[in-house]
Amino acid sequence: MALNYTKKTLNHFLKPKNIGEIKNADAYAEIGNMVCGDQLNFSIKVEKGKIKDVKFLSFGCASNIATASIMTEKVKGMSLEEAKNYDWNKIVSDLGGLPQQKVHCSIMAVQGLKKVIDSYEDKKGNKEDHKGKAKKKVVKKKK
Repeated sequence: MALNYTKKTLNHFLKPKNIGEIKNADAYAEIGNMVCGDQLNFSIKVEKGKIKDVKFLSFGCASNIATASIMTEKVKGMSLEEAKNYDWNKIVSDLGGLPQQKVHCSIMAVQGLKKVIDSYEDKKGNKEDHKGKAKKKVVKKKK
């Protein structure tokens, strides 16, 4: 059974953007899908609350690579808050559609993006609560 990919999807698969790993990244994250076996690793560089650079490594299918490629292109320059709200439907739309059985790849790409942002925020100690207020970092004293 052949899958019908758009030219844009094939282009992002054959010539992916932002593939690799950022040296001295501010944060790293890994995400995988136990059902299909795909995996994505993300690294991110943040400057003044905006995504300065984002790269990915993939062990996965054409859709896995294409969705991460186009998403990383779109979120560069976004604030962390904008990027955390990035919708997987936007990836599908930007690629001109995906075969139904491959839509999960766009969802996984967004989950990976959110995970690397969370990793960055945890590392910096400025994770926000659900009301948008910065949580205080709790430091336990040793006895």
